[in-house]
Amino acid sequence: MAQNKTRATAASVDDFLDRIEDPQRRDDAKAVRSLMERVSGEPAAMWGPSIVGFGAYHYRYESGREGDSCRIGFSPRSKELVLYLMGDFPARQVLMEKLGKHKAGKGCVYIRRLSEIDAAALAALVGASVEYMRETYPD
Repeated sequence: MAQNKTRATAASVDDFLDRIEDPQRRDDAKAVRSLMERVSGEPAAMWGPSIVGFGAYHYRYESGREGDSCRIGFSPRSKELVLYLMGDFPARQVLMEKLGKHKAGKGCVYIRRLSEIDAAALAALVGASVEYMRETYPD
């Protein structure tokens, strides 16, 4: 079975974030890192070349495919921050409605600027996602 391309690495999160060219996106990424470290209680680590992840879990699908991934994470892309916040937990929709200007997919939240987001709603959303992942994929 093929290995996942996105795996934890020993690369420096600080170096990665310091290389973000847009100063606002760099500041936003550093703020999201701080928030996710505080809420998750996990240190930031690089997952692949462009994802900053927090914690880890092992998954196994019915197909037999399995692997490891970060519990939560983010990637500072050129036009937006992509937050990886998994889980279809009960409060997700309410928190998303309070979040502010964003787009969302099943497990991703896309944010152009943190200044457009409600910080308390973001912290609650991150916390709820971490809790959901810990309950769904216990250590």
